Amino acid sequence: MTFAQKLLRIYDRKILSGEITFSRSGINKDDFTRLCIDSDYVLSKEKLEIICDRMNLSEEEREELFAYL
Repeated sequence: MTFAQKLLRIYDRKILSGEITFSRSGINKDDFTRLCIDSDYVLSKEKLEIICDRMNLSEEEREELFAYL
């Protein structure tokens, strides 16, 4: 599984549950587009930290995503 697949699965789950909205996720439009079309794209550590905080990810989810950096 790629970084994008992992992040977008978490994102989809949180969107569907109503926990977050796109604007509150911390993912900007350009990064979202790249995640969707470029399977090798990985966010910077700084951006990922912001997204993890805004999406209120568990420690396990954070570790899974940061393992790709």
